Amino acid sequence: MSKLARRWFLQQCGVGLGAAAFHHLMAATADPLAPKQPHHAPKAKNVIFLFMAGAPSHLELFDYKPQLAKFDGTLPPPDLLKGYRAAFINPNSKLMGPKYKFRKVGSNGVELGELLPHLGEVVDDIAIVKSMATDAFNHAPGQLMMNTGAQIFGRPSMGAWVTYGLGSESKDLPAFVVFSTGKKGPSGGNSCWGSGFLPTVYQGVQFRATGDPVLYLSNPPGVDAQLQRESLNTIERMNRMRLDVVGDPEIATRINSFEMAFRMQSSAPELMDLSKEPKHILDMYGADPAKPSFANTCLLARRLVQRGVRFVQIYHEAWDQHGNLVKDLKKNCEDTDQACAALVKDLKQQGMLNDTLVIWGGEFGRTPMVQGGSDDGRDHHPNAFTMWLAGGGTKPGLVLGESDELGFNVAKDKVHVHDLHATILHLLGFEHTKLTYRFQGRDFRLTDVHGNLVPALMA
Repeated sequence: MSKLARRWFLQQCGVGLGAAAFHHLMAATADPLAPKQPHHAPKAKNVIFLFMAGAPSHLELFDYKPQLAKFDGTLPPPDLLKGYRAAFINPNSKLMGPKYKFRKVGSNGVELGELLPHLGEVVDDIAIVKSMATDAFNHAPGQLMMNTGAQIFGRPSMGAWVTYGLGSESKDLPAFVVFSTGKKGPSGGNSCWGSGFLPTVYQGVQFRATGDPVLYLSNPPGVDAQLQRESLNTIERMNRMRLDVVGDPEIATRINSFEMAFRMQSSAPELMDLSKEPKHILDMYGADPAKPSFANTCLLARRLVQRGVRFVQIYHEAWDQHGNLVKDLKKNCEDTDQACAALVKDLKQQGMLNDTLVIWGGEFGRTPMVQGGSDDGRDHHPNAFTMWLAGGGTKPGLVLGESDELGFNVAKDKVHVHDLHATILHLLGFEHTKLTYRFQGRDFRLTDVHGNLVPALMA
């Protein structure tokens, strides 16, 4: 059906409502990543999500439990385990006290694990939530839950929802950029930053830490800039002709992707060149331009947000300590603590922390019970864990919520993953029940049919 015939049909059949929808579609496909206004004035305009994939142990890092230390090596109370499901261990495994010491830091005497000395320097600028809870107790479902609001594949990620709702302020870089550091990628795979049923223009674009940020960004031998530009112009004309006929937003995504890749050939190498950063900034992060690291990606996250990128996510997959907890947890913190704290400091110094929301956390926590024959591991634990946030309208210096005396269940101010998502969207200017996308006959949203705001978390 031709564009003219479709326009006539939509105008004449549906009292003009179809025509309005058609024009809205055509406007959206012209530039699907154009900046958009949210429902209300936002506190945050950008997000950096430091995702500690594998699930850090809150019991060694954030949630000091003297009673857990006192009852180390004993069985948990039977009534505590009623209806409890663990991923791998017998729930009747013995309790294991914290393996590292805690100390009081900041103006409010916040208790932090000794493995986080750098975070202690910025504790007055962050909000710590000790009462997180989720529905999943295995990695892939848990990571999908934290990133998409559902344990199943196929739902849009939080970054996709945010770029769908807000668009981007960068013309030369993707709206949603993803890095992966550590030993491997997340168990949830690309679905953790996918667009699900949203148009694919909103999915995350994975950058590499070395070489070309994106594979095949450089031209092959024999193709110069003029030849490439002429080729892209021809391809774009053909795509726009097809778009006018069928109105498929995926064609607009294709057009956008080709043009973005062309612009990134000049913008991405400049972005990735950390050697231009002052030495004191590199030292603050512990970054080395010649060596890939989590620290480098944290500095790159600041540079990306500075250039208008809406959502940056760094996955550091190394936190699954079923065994070797003492050694591996120390290594994880050595790799990440300095850079996480430096990011908060740097954003604050640059005047960017007020409108950049930084999120730190994994998919769940670790059990108070021991796993492993050497008393040196913890299993997956969804009932209670810790995350922290900084900037973007969150309340600095806050410690929200409590777990019980063994760190097993939330005892006060429970914050479910859906509640966290609702609050993040609110800080970005959205009423979470109204940021929706119609798919297969129903309106979907990041929080599904759940989610309550957490006012105490907001400044």
